[in-house]
Amino acid sequence: MTALVDRRVAANGLQHHLVEHPGGGRGTVVLLHGYLDLARSFEEVVAALGAAGYGVIAPDFRGHGDTDRVPPGAYYHAMDYVADLDALLDALALDRVHLVAHSMGGTVATRYAGARPARVASLALIEGVGPPAMPAEVTPDRTALWLDGLKRARGRAPRPMRSLDEVVARMRVSHPSVPLDTLRTMAARATRATDDGGLVFRFDPLHMTTSPMRYDAEAFEAFVPRITCPVLMVDGGSLAYFPELAERAARYPGARFVGIPDAGHMIHWTAPDALVAALLAFLDEQPPAG
Repeated sequence: MTALVDRRVAANGLQHHLVEHPGGGRGTVVLLHGYLDLARSFEEVVAALGAAGYGVIAPDFRGHGDTDRVPPGAYYHAMDYVADLDALLDALALDRVHLVAHSMGGTVATRYAGARPARVASLALIEGVGPPAMPAEVTPDRTALWLDGLKRARGRAPRPMRSLDEVVARMRVSHPSVPLDTLRTMAARATRATDDGGLVFRFDPLHMTTSPMRYDAEAFEAFVPRITCPVLMVDGGSLAYFPELAERAARYPGARFVGIPDAGHMIHWTAPDALVAALLAFLDEQPPAG
């Protein structure tokens, strides 16, 4: 099996870390991870798509994985990720790609496919149609929480975890249904060693602060009718629990739906083979892109 390649690419003022599989002549897939995740979380998916003949590029978003963090005094805003994607495609000389995106990556991909429809040959969203709407009146309270969070995050370094077992225990709080052996694999990928032998997550702690602005569902949904490419929705169960998200997903033009029962939100962790099968069935129908 071809080994995955790590590389760095300058785009939009930052050095971006990418995980790549050179693939073959079936087109280029750009795979976008979710919030607090990283490209290496998708190793099995990247390898399988590459083995099927696709070139695959999986970047770490800014402040995630091994991509640069923003400089002191700056912050992470939703549209920064969209601008990074546009600049990365330019830097890689990719005119038209297949976007595969999970969770937060799905919101980036939707905005990009609506703003730059000519550059997106197909769009596959894995549990990735955004969170439920928020009323405008929550914004002042969110801003106050954000300001408090900035002071805490910039005032101290994260406390290192003593062992991989401690990392797994912390991750299990957010992912209680993910098998322990899978969590252990992902914990090793998601952390780096400190000088004193501890472990810290690879994401910037600023990401743990409350965003100052509410999620504006109306503005997000304005991108959806601008999408002109084929769309695949891969659902691990969220649409049944959140009717608002199911209604939003149904608005994507011509979208087809694939459910992977009991997979949960982290489908690439819990059911990578089923996810790859769904993606290949969809991608194999599309003309090459690159």
